[in-house]
Order: sequence, then structure tokens, then C-alpha cells
Amino acid sequence: MNAPAALPTDFLAAVEKLIPAERRFDDPLSTLAFGTDASFYRLIPKLVVRVESEEEVVGLLKLAHGARVPVTFRAAGTSLSGQAISDSVLIVLGDNWNGREVRNGGAQIRLQPGVIGANANAVLAPMQRKIGPDPASINAAKIGGIVANNSSGMCCGTAQNSYKTLAGLRLVLADGSVVDSEDQASVAFFRQTHGNMLDQLAELGRTTRANTDLAAKIRHKYRLKNTTGFSLNALVDYDEPLDILNHLMVGSEGTLGFISAVTYDTVPDHPHKASALVVFPDVETCCLAVPVLKQQPVSAVELLDRRSLRSVENKAGMPEWVKALSAGACALLIESRAASQSLLHEQINLIMTSIAHFPVEKQVDFSEDPAVYNQLWKIRKDTFPAVGAVRQTGTTVIIEDVTFPIERLAEGVNRLIQLFEKHAYSEAILFGHALEGNLHFVFTQGFDDPLQVARYEAFMQDVTQLVAVEFGGALKAEHGTGRNMAPFVELEWGHEAYQLMWQIKRLLDPQGILNPDVVLSEDPQIHLKHLKPMPAADEIVDKCIECGFCEPVCPSNGLTLTPRQRIVVWRDIQAKKRAGIDTSELERLYDYHGVETCAATGLCAQRCPVGINTGDLVRKLRGRNADSTRAASWLAEHFSTAVHGARFMLHVANGAHLIMGTRLLSKTSAAFTSASKGRVPQWTPATPQPLQRLHLPIPSSQDQRPRVVYLAACVSRAMGPAARDQEQEPLLDTTRALLEKAGYQVVFPEELNNLCCGQPFASKGYAEQAEQKRQQTLDALLKASRGGLDPIYCDTSPCTLRLVQDLADDRLQVFDPVRFIRTHLIDKLDFEPQDAPIAVHVTCSTQHLGEAQALIDIARRCAKEVVVPEGIHCCGFAGDKGFTTPELNAHALRSLKDAVQICEEGISTSRTCEIGLSQHGGIDYHGLVYLVNRNSRPRAATAQV
Repeated sequence: MNAPAALPTDFLAAVEKLIPAERRFDDPLSTLAFGTDASFYRLIPKLVVRVESEEEVVGLLKLAHGARVPVTFRAAGTSLSGQAISDSVLIVLGDNWNGREVRNGGAQIRLQPGVIGANANAVLAPMQRKIGPDPASINAAKIGGIVANNSSGMCCGTAQNSYKTLAGLRLVLADGSVVDSEDQASVAFFRQTHGNMLDQLAELGRTTRANTDLAAKIRHKYRLKNTTGFSLNALVDYDEPLDILNHLMVGSEGTLGFISAVTYDTVPDHPHKASALVVFPDVETCCLAVPVLKQQPVSAVELLDRRSLRSVENKAGMPEWVKALSAGACALLIESRAASQSLLHEQINLIMTSIAHFPVEKQVDFSEDPAVYNQLWKIRKDTFPAVGAVRQTGTTVIIEDVTFPIERLAEGVNRLIQLFEKHAYSEAILFGHALEGNLHFVFTQGFDDPLQVARYEAFMQDVTQLVAVEFGGALKAEHGTGRNMAPFVELEWGHEAYQLMWQIKRLLDPQGILNPDVVLSEDPQIHLKHLKPMPAADEIVDKCIECGFCEPVCPSNGLTLTPRQRIVVWRDIQAKKRAGIDTSELERLYDYHGVETCAATGLCAQRCPVGINTGDLVRKLRGRNADSTRAASWLAEHFSTAVHGARFMLHVANGAHLIMGTRLLSKTSAAFTSASKGRVPQWTPATPQPLQRLHLPIPSSQDQRPRVVYLAACVSRAMGPAARDQEQEPLLDTTRALLEKAGYQVVFPEELNNLCCGQPFASKGYAEQAEQKRQQTLDALLKASRGGLDPIYCDTSPCTLRLVQDLADDRLQVFDPVRFIRTHLIDKLDFEPQDAPIAVHVTCSTQHLGEAQALIDIARRCAKEVVVPEGIHCCGFAGDKGFTTPELNAHALRSLKDAVQICEEGISTSRTCEIGLSQHGGIDYHGLVYLVNRNSRPRAATAQV
């Protein structure tokens, strides 16, 4: 079904009545940004609608059904085969699809489609359970997409995928009707209104089961992983038509209906695990070991060919022996899990005994040490991004996903390698889930040249013929059919099964409005159309593969743009400029959506497979627009004046508060901030009072206590507690008290008031001034620490991160609060945990410093109950963004208040973050040292120091 050139006027008018304006998008920036998923296809939707309720989905589908307007559903947009894009109406999930209900002690869990897979597992973890599907994208992929694609991964195989662990489903069909298989009243009503549909499904099941050849073929196909076409196994596995309907929805990729809720039977999440890496001399030997291992208690067996091992052999931390492997080597990465350590050891013995007769080139024995097995899995996880990181600018990374019969796996691997060589894909690598015969091969491809497109077409013709015809395998094992394999479904399944799929499609979506050309298409060239351009934009982001893994941690996700979307739009702007196309309107929109509302804290880099920090691009763009270089230089030279100025402004705000009162000042300030486009900072009741002039002690030469240099950040020197805060002791005083309690003499660097880590300058794009201040501070710290003899304590994590990044002088020992407490204070203090629950916010910088878990562990020493709100990764305050772009902070923390209801206090390690957290959480947030100081006492030995 082709999308109309323009959406019908009556349809648009009805949508406007149904969906508020702030959740409808038709501007060129938004439609481009939302039009991108993780595949190598692109369609630009004419309208994007963010839905917040099932009622809205029902309403939209009824309107689309009546007007014959195609619609596509989007969850996280991490799918790889082009199934989450549209040139008509794209329906994306908003915040209110995050419901979850744990049942029967964790034996089941009911989830809405907006729940991220990893978050579902986090809910189940205390019960040692998890959902069955385990796609590599589980930290970003949402349940709606996981079910709709029947996604799987390294451990779940076919026994624990969505199809096999499905316990219930709530659906919205193409005509807007709703049925919940767990609600008897809903089922009864649906039988009345859609009895004919159910009868036809039942008849399809009966005729399919009666067709012994077809039924046998279906059962044979699903003995291995297979997501090509619809889940025809539903017709042979179930008699009840509603069961058939539910299981047809699994893997239907949004072409048969909308999944509003799903109930899973969960699977055990065994706490004890060990991994080993066994390198065989050749592919044949490696693959012969796979069916042997399939009979053993293994949870995962990953195959890596020599090409994939070679792609990561030069990465930091990789074992040296990887480089020395022979040209034909092929490895198996093996993992076993068990409920107890003793059982795990028994399993390891069984596994190793079973393959002891195979010749081995190199072996890393089973290890339960996290450092060892994480290193082994890093080899596997780094293979895909390794190809992406070295690809030529302008090309895209393609990951294909096929299944061979296990008994012919070695032959399949070698034949694929021959095709790589035939079609000149020298960079291609091959790895996969060996137990299922599921192989992924990754290669780079340009689509800007017709000759390159023709090369890809010829390659795919050979691949599909090899896999589907010669080997009787599956063209898509776990990534979904999408547009990518839609023309080849009949080739794999044959005419009879293919026509059966079309019968299902026409029965459930008679007008063809649900995700047309996905799974089934009448266009044999659909896989070669709408290929995504990947133009050069900036070397900082040119390696982006647009996977979307970064999006869950971005504070502007859902407000403006995500890191992926920022890159997509910037690529488009640069391509249009080179083509001589006017980009003024797009750039105007990008200034706010792309640049102004980016927190630039870099959490996206931690999730990015190729390590891209989109904040670096944003800071570079801010630098181009930074037109106050002289003022920045003056402030850098006279920084103490800036600190005094900040105190003065806080004095003014405090005075205005006394005169105007909280409500009037809040309202007036918000209006001024909005009208001035952030030039006037916003005041809130959480705004700090000014800190009075510092009185720093002079260190005594007679003091024999060990010294610590205390670098008080500029915000700590300028900002005191908020007027409403029950805790009125300044951070400096509490920090000194804690350090002295632990037996330290506290000293301060000279000219403290003029020191700055440089972050305020860097965030505005003034890189030169930022580095000047950073180096000045490092020089002062080196002197204060007596050439690095004394540890340096910095009371704010963002400042610490700024100082230690790329720190060349290894004499300096700079600690943030978490690391210093962990390494220098814990053994000098006794803790008495409080009864009152405490909320913990792990700042971006704490995460970058690798101290996130340590912060939570310290909090647990101090409080019997610790609350870490789900889904809040970056608070969005970002230095001063909370003052100048307050909507970013408000959006990032929109769920905080509900999450911390049982708490009276929260802790963090950044004074500015604590302002926004206090405002939007409804409780006072303080530095970690307040909690530690209040709930600890010096140990006897420490007191005598």
C-alpha cells in the first residue's frame, strides 16, 4: 500500500482533536529525526504522533482505518531490518507505557510496551528471575519491539523467546478493537464482535495441521531460530483461535496489530556463572564441537571466526595471544550458569570433558572471576563496533542474521566466507549464537553509488540462495524480516506457506494500513529502495551507526532530540549544504533542539558501541557560536571576581525572595527566563543562598596528622544551602568535619578563589579558556600536595572528572567524594545506618569516573533503605542549564517526585545537580558527605592518630 502524497485533511483535523499539539510533529526537523531507526533504510513520516494511552491508539487506528492511512508503530527504534519507519504516520510511545506487574513471586510479569527490557529484568532480579528474550539491545530495546520482532540473543535460544514464554497479550487490532486474553469479559466481548475472524483463524489452523507436508515443514523450520515471515508455528502449535492470534502477533513487526501489554512466564536468572574461551585450529573442528556442547549444561556458546578475532586484536586490554592465532582459527566463547557454586563446578567438569577430545589451538579455562569473564565477553561484544569504527566515512554498517542447520554449520560458515571474498567484502566478520546455528555477519556498504548498490544486490541474491535454498536455513533468525528480507520470504518458505501468510495479513489487516511493505511486500525491489544516506558531518560523529543505544540515558529524550537524532539532523544539514540546498530553517530549529537543550555530559558515549560523545559535537558547535571570547578570557583571568559576582547575584535573589515571597518570585523569574531565552537565570525555592566569605585555616607545621588537600569547587565556594533547606551547614564545613573526624589535617590550595576546573568555559564552547583554568588549578594542586605527596579531595564530581580526564601528571592523586570515602575513609570510620530511607542520584560524572556502584554501596552503609530512581541517568541541570534552560532539568526529572515519595532526603555529589533534584524531587538533596558524617563515628585507632 503506497502512502498518499499528502494526508487527508479530514484525517488530520480528527487527529488534531484527539492528540494535543505538543505531541504531534510535522516540522522538517522532527519528521527527519523520528524517521530514523537502526536499520539502513529511511522514510520520512508526514506526521509523527506521540501516544500516551491505549485510548489514543484506538482512536488513531479507527481514524486511519476509516481514511485508509498507513501507520507504523515505533518503540525504541533499535530494529535492524527497516520495520520501524514510515512515510505516512509514525506512532511513537510516550512516557505512560511503562507499567509493570510482578506476579507469583516473579514467575510471571505483565509489562506495557514502553518498558525497556533491562528495566524489566532489574525488577525481577531480586527474585532471581528474568524475561526470556535477551537481545543485545536489551538496555535500549522496549518490550513492544522485543515481542513484535520475537527478538532473542545469546542465551535464550528458541526455548525462552517471546513466542515460547508468552502467557498473555492485550492487543489493538487494525480496526481499533481491543482484546485482552487475560480478561474474560474482554475475550467474551471480542468473540461477539469478531467471531468471524476467530472462526477463520481456527479454520486456517485446522487446514494447516491437516496438510501434513506443510505442518511438518513449519515444525522443521522452527526447530532453529527463525523470524522470516509470520509465526506460522502458531497454526500448528495451538487449536484455540485466540491463542493462535496471540502467537501470530509475536514477530509480526507491527503489521497485524498493536501490542498494548504482554505477560511473560519468566525464566531463572542463576547467580553463579563462569566463562571460557576455546580456540580451535579451524572452522570444521570448531563447528563439530557445537552439537556436543548443545547436549551439555551451557547457557551460551558464541562462535567467532578469525576475521572477528582479528578485528579486535589491537584493542586496549586484549590478550596478546589473539594476534598470534593461525589464519584459520575459530573460537567458541562458552558460558555456564547455575543456582549454586557447587553445581556450577559440576557443570564445568561435564562441559570440558565433553570436548576434551577436540584439538585446541588456545584455551582460556573457565573462570568465575568477573574481571576474567568480562574480558572474554568484551572480545565478543567489541567485534560489531570494531567494524563500525574503521569503516569509510559515508558507508553504513550492515549486520545480517541467518540460521544454518547445526549439522551443516561448518559448511555454512565456509560458504559465507567464500561469498565475502567473491563480492569483495574484505572487512566482513562472522560471529553468532552457535547452539542455534545462528550466524551474524557484519560488513560495510556504501549506497551513494549505483555500482555499490548493485554489488549489494548481487551479494544478497547469493546469500539468500545459499541460506534459504541450498541449506534450508532461515534468512532472519532474530532481527525480523522488515523490508530487508520481505522480497525473499517466498524463496525461503515456498509458495504455499507464503500465500498462507498473505491470508493472515488480509484477515487481520484487510486494508493493509499496518506497516505496509514490512514482512510481506509485493515489490520485489523493496529491499533496495529508501536506502539511508550516511553523509559526512563531522569527524566526531561520522562513525555513528544510528543504533539508538544512547537514547535511554539522554535527558532531552522526549523533550527535543536524542544523541542519535542530533547526529541524524546534523548529517542532513551538512549534506544539504554541500548540495546547495537552503538549510536556514532546519538550522534555526537545530539551535534549540540540537544545541541548546543538550546537557553535553557525555553519558551517550558510555552506551555508544563506537564511543561517540555527541556532547563533544555540541560543544564544538557552541564554540563556533561563542562570540564573547574577550569576556571569557577576562573572566578566566579574574575568576575570583566571577565567584564574588555569583554570590552577589544570589544575594539579590535572596533579597527579592524576602520581599516578593516564594510564589510571586517563582512565577516572575520563570517569565523573565523564558522571555530572555535563558539570559536571566530562573529562581526556584531550591536556589542556594550565597555563601559568606571563606575563612580558610592556615596549616600548622606542628600538626602530625596525615594531610589531605581540599579543593572546594567554585559552586561550593559561592553557594550555601537553600533558604528552605533543613540542613543549613555549608558543604565546606561538613566536608572538613568529616575529613578531620577520620584523622586528617585539611589544607587548601593557595588562591583558592581564583581556581576553576574549566568546566564552565568548556560547556559554553570556550575550549582555550577552559584548558587555561584547568592547568592553573592542576599547578596549584601540585604545589599544595607537596609534589603529589598528599591526596587531593575535590568536593564535586563534575570538577573531578574535568581535572582527571587526560591527566598527564601521574604525581597528582585527585579524588571525587565517592572514591576518597571508599579508599581513605571507610576503614577509619564505624557506621550506624539510619532508619530513614535515602534517595541516591548518581551523577553523570560519577558514572564516568566508574564510581556509581560505590556511591550506592556507601549509601547502604549509612541507611537501611536506599532508593535509586529508575530511568534517571542524567538530571539535565548540566552546570547552569537548570537555571537557563530549566525545561531540560524539569523533563529529565519528571518522574523523580513519585520515585522518592518514601524518602525525606536525597544525596548526590554535585551541588548544582542537587538544586534541580531538590526542586523536582520535593525533598532536599545534599552532598554525600552529609550522610556519611551524620551516620559515622571515628574508630578508636583513628581517634588516636
